[in-house]
Amino acid sequence: MVNTDNIRQLAVSRGCTVKENEPMHRYTTFKIGGEAQLLILTPNIPALRAILKQCGEENVPVFVLGKGSNLLVSDKGIEGVVIKLEDDFRQMTLVEDDTVFCGAAASLASLCRFACDNGLSGLEFAWGIPGSVGGAAYMNAGAYGGEMRDVLLCCNHITRGGDVGSLSGEGLELSYRHSAYMDSGDVITGVTVRLHKDSKTEIEKRMDDFMRRRKDKQPLEYPSAGSIFKRPEGHFAGTLIQDSGLKGARVGGAMVSPKHAGFIINTGNATCGDVLSLIEHIKKTVDDKFGVELECEVKPTGIL
Repeated sequence: MVNTDNIRQLAVSRGCTVKENEPMHRYTTFKIGGEAQLLILTPNIPALRAILKQCGEENVPVFVLGKGSNLLVSDKGIEGVVIKLEDDFRQMTLVEDDTVFCGAAASLASLCRFACDNGLSGLEFAWGIPGSVGGAAYMNAGAYGGEMRDVLLCCNHITRGGDVGSLSGEGLELSYRHSAYMDSGDVITGVTVRLHKDSKTEIEKRMDDFMRRRKDKQPLEYPSAGSIFKRPEGHFAGTLIQDSGLKGARVGGAMVSPKHAGFIINTGNATCGDVLSLIEHIKKTVDDKFGVELECEVKPTGIL
């Protein structure tokens, strides 16, 4: 493991909460993962800038954690520093009649609710997605025909060197489950979204409809990381997996959901190794049967 003593001292001096050897299964929707060497709960931009700069100078690996909803953490844990944004990074503000600024650590659900309460439509598709706003922008999250690029104007960020910046428009490089931040490594601190006025009643109706669909079709009663695979060109991953006879297939505590084949669920004691083995089995089976190569949407992280 790398030496994180200086970073721990700096973080404490900047008002952060610091946890050593913190079990990551507590922070992921999969309920899987070993220990983070150093978890830093970071309350504001000055603290974040200082920590990122120090980590860069000391060549200490940094992983930024959102809500842990699209994440598979290694059983061996994560070396270096895990940063979780808190406090100031949850703030939301109506900056114009149709425009909202939201901190990256706010839940996507809270932003959807804020928009609805202000009679703003455009985020209904995201109601029920269990991620953070920053994570949603990072991967251009989407569902039910909508995605973040439909509403995203700008992202504020801090570079790994501690500098403040932003991206907007084409600079965000938004495409299916991708943004420029996946390549740059810069840390999103807040987003600005542009929505449109509508009746709060109509917005709530659409939100309720999407939530009903999720509950009917998705295995929300089990820990998971959502859809495991990206949508392959011309196909649906869940349909390919189902038609390969893999519903209910399992490795250890990891199982292809009998309710929705696009999900791998943790039946209670799954390890990262179980999930990775099941992913490889699914990919090989689908490729052998249909000649389609599935690509993971969930991000494996840590000492693999």
